[in-house]
Amino acid sequence: MKPLKYHRILLKLSGEALMGNRQFGIDPETIHRYALEIRDIARMGVEIAIVIGGGNFFRGVQGASQGMDRSQSDNMGMLATVINGLALQNSLERVEVHTRLQSAIEIQSVCETLIMRRAIRHLEKGRVVILAAGTGNPYFTTDTAATLRGLEIKAEVMIKATRVNGIYTADPEKDATATRYTTLTYEEVITGRLNVMDMTAFTLSEENKLPIIVFNINESGALKRIIEGEAVGTLVG
Repeated sequence: MKPLKYHRILLKLSGEALMGNRQFGIDPETIHRYALEIRDIARMGVEIAIVIGGGNFFRGVQGASQGMDRSQSDNMGMLATVINGLALQNSLERVEVHTRLQSAIEIQSVCETLIMRRAIRHLEKGRVVILAAGTGNPYFTTDTAATLRGLEIKAEVMIKATRVNGIYTADPEKDATATRYTTLTYEEVITGRLNVMDMTAFTLSEENKLPIIVFNINESGALKRIIEGEAVGTLVG
């Protein structure tokens, strides 16, 4: 086995990724495939925390744009991430990965309440920890939550799973001439106005020097190759 470049990671997984080819909800085949990818790196000894989005069910910003109260709308979005967390936990446990789901909103009958020391202890014991409900506060995205949790667990890198293999000069799904960056500095992302994540999340990463890797979660084996140090996707740091 190749030596590991990263031993503790924060994986940011969007809710939309769980849809597969569907327009809404969760595709069981897709989430099972992700579970296998996560299992492979867990068996390598990598400590894995996962922050999961809820956009496959509900987006707080979208609800607010349609006239809902922003705080209530964001609360609904955070609950959607708990639904996704339960689904991912189920998929991981079906492939024999020891998992803990923690929520920043107290829902004690279905998952643990987030206690960071306990989350870190779970990681040290080899359990995959799913961190749901964002930051537990409205007006903050799950990208910001992922950055915050990554810093709290002292992750060596934040790995952001997307539908494309990195950061491009333009949207590769719309522009065939778009080219991929292999590496970027934080300043290059800002000056180039590149859409890596929301500015609150990105600034937090920059100030605390948390490197970010953006990659295509649907590329088989890509996550394992990142852990082994291969240049996959785009590295920002």
